[in-house]
Amino acid sequence: MLIYVAEYLTQYFSAFNVFGYITMRAILSALTALILSFALGPLVIQRLASGSVRQPIREVGPESHLPKAGTPTMGGMLILLAIIVSTLLWADLGSRFVWIVLLCTVAFGIIGIVDDYRKLRLGNSRGLRAGTKFFWQSAAGLTAAIVLYVTAENAAVEHALLIPYFPGLLIPMSAIVYVVFSSLVIVGSSNGVNLTDGLDGLAIMPAVLVASALGLFAYAAGNAVFAPYLGIPYVAGAGEMLVFCAALAGAGLGFLWFNTYPAQVFMGDIGALALGAALGLVAVVVRQELVLFIMGGVFVIETVSVIIQVTSYKLTGRRIFRMAPLHHHFELKGWAEPKVIVRFWIITVVLVLIGLASLKIR
Repeated sequence: MLIYVAEYLTQYFSAFNVFGYITMRAILSALTALILSFALGPLVIQRLASGSVRQPIREVGPESHLPKAGTPTMGGMLILLAIIVSTLLWADLGSRFVWIVLLCTVAFGIIGIVDDYRKLRLGNSRGLRAGTKFFWQSAAGLTAAIVLYVTAENAAVEHALLIPYFPGLLIPMSAIVYVVFSSLVIVGSSNGVNLTDGLDGLAIMPAVLVASALGLFAYAAGNAVFAPYLGIPYVAGAGEMLVFCAALAGAGLGFLWFNTYPAQVFMGDIGALALGAALGLVAVVVRQELVLFIMGGVFVIETVSVIIQVTSYKLTGRRIFRMAPLHHHFELKGWAEPKVIVRFWIITVVLVLIGLASLKIR
């Protein structure tokens, strides 16, 4: 929004040209989201606490989590608010990518709101039925994928799967394959972040790190000079995703201030589902779905651990892990919660660096 104001003011004062640069707007987007989170955080937490929006603890969860019962939840609305405001202020609102990603993120946030509301109303941790949640996630993911497919300006690039670490290796996808695959990336990423969100600050920092890396990919993919030099597909307009990713990173860091151990507030499904979907959709936009699989390895491992645990128990009656998702397994092995959190952060840093290396290893 402010980019248009800056363009108008440029005719009177040339210094306003600086706001035309995506990098400057990304910096301002991150700072705006961060400041909004800091400023509104205490108020949001107070309102959530006074409104009895407090987290029920799973009966089957680790006993060490019982003291957390009553901690305000649905703090993800603070993250969403900061992302939306910052993106609307600093992104180019003429970009189709900005609106597709924003609306899809909000859609997943609404699913999270309903899920959180049911948990709070029923007084347990079940929320929406798994089938119902997956249906609406799939509907939102498929809608976003279809819109991206239909509005693609360069189908040869935007409809192809990029294989990282191999120069110029693009695999064309048919309409059905593209839509289904993209939807799975969005929904899978959403659920991966949601499953990881089980300890204080465990999910938000990896989300910030992955978003920051995806922002770099977006900047490169949207630059007609850098994209060919780095050997990645050029996607016109994808650079605006840097502004969105910066807003996500700033909002996430601001939320982490209140969510760090011991947490003053939990993000709830409203935050986890929305953040995961946003990461997945940005990866689809910049054609880095497989790199997201690498950089978001913590989310992938957490999800796989649940699948393995459930499958093993149903087939053999035995559990592979002491508890799933995987972070609970390490808790029950005696790791202190902060140790699990920080070590998962470190793993994410390493995975993000490996993902970023794909920009040069081609």
